[in-house]
Amino acid sequence: MKNLFLSLSLIGAAALVGCSKTETPAPAAPAEPAAAAAPAAPASQWPELRVAIDPTYKPFTYKTESGEPAGFDVDVAKALCDELKSKCVFVEQAWDGMIPGLQAKKYDAIISSMSITEERKQAVDFTGKYYNTPSCVVVKSALNLGAEAANFKGKKIGVLKASTQEKYAMGELQPAGATIVPYDAQDQVYLDIKSGRLDGTVADVVEVNGGFLSTPDGKDYACAGTRIPVEFDAKYFGAGAGVAIRKEDTALRDALNAGIKAIRDSGKWKELAEKHVPGVDIWGS
Repeated sequence: MKNLFLSLSLIGAAALVGCSKTETPAPAAPAEPAAAAAPAAPASQWPELRVAIDPTYKPFTYKTESGEPAGFDVDVAKALCDELKSKCVFVEQAWDGMIPGLQAKKYDAIISSMSITEERKQAVDFTGKYYNTPSCVVVKSALNLGAEAANFKGKKIGVLKASTQEKYAMGELQPAGATIVPYDAQDQVYLDIKSGRLDGTVADVVEVNGGFLSTPDGKDYACAGTRIPVEFDAKYFGAGAGVAIRKEDTALRDALNAGIKAIRDSGKWKELAEKHVPGVDIWGS
């Protein structure tokens, strides 16, 4: 009996094994094709752009209390670097060494309110203008002087060395009897006006308002007349402020010109102008 049950058990087990369902694995789904990688942004021809500034020219170029470069020139430089996909690196340079430093390749461009003049174009190349403002002679407002050069006879006038304002002062005010004193930085001129060592200065209208006339030290001073007469613009003051580059760097010049057009077209330039010089048309004629 025991053997019979054992035999039946073995037969049943074999039958169960024979009748059990074997699951066949489903075929794997075909692999999704890999998404095509987005094309990499083209590398900039100028990964780093070294920009010379003279940070003594508020509101165009100056330093914050923490020592960071700031101003309209600085923000325009940053916007142009964005257009070129470049990293802006600012290099401080005294004004009278600006062009020699560019020629010596200490930096790649000057974006520091440098006027486009025929004399400078003999040494370096320029983009088109990115702003254009007039200059004036600043003296005590109580004098109530007009802008004519003869009015400044006997006055001691401080100017920024190697500037268009110095050229005008030497060419027009000195022959009329003024004493002209060049300085390495415009903010030094204002300190000497405050101390009484100078009677006045020749300066950009917007800069002198932001850097001196709007301050407590400048409250008793004003531009003589609205501005230096327009007939002197071509001779001394040029065609507005442009970016200076070395003559051989034509590709950089063209890229910067395209950048200036782009920030004008996009409204970025206007935004920066309103930020630094609200309510004033600094594009000029």
